[in-house]
Amino acid sequence: MPRITFLPHSTLCPEGKVIEVAAGTSICDAALGHGIEIEHACEKACACTTCHVYVRKGMDSLNEPTEDEEDMLDKAWGLEPDSRLSCQSVVGDEDLEIEIPRYTINLVSENH
Repeated sequence: MPRITFLPHSTLCPEGKVIEVAAGTSICDAALGHGIEIEHACEKACACTTCHVYVRKGMDSLNEPTEDEEDMLDKAWGLEPDSRLSCQSVVGDEDLEIEIPRYTINLVSENH
């Protein structure tokens, strides 16, 4: 099974975390299933950017982004060439290294 290394994030996983997931799982579902409470305000419908992540390693093993995802990413805070929406990014056969951005554009978070 591929491993996902989540780099340290000050509030969501201060120590970082390494998890194993089955290929075919979204990065968002993998995070949520392992106690990393990544935001997903649209309930994973590709209608917001709160689950935006940076794929630091393993980008080529993910599914290709759809036009809808690319359109949404244009609205993400801190967009970079390795940005993806974690709800739309499906794990392939390679290990990944993921960084969760410091900020989102979510103006109202139910966890605060």
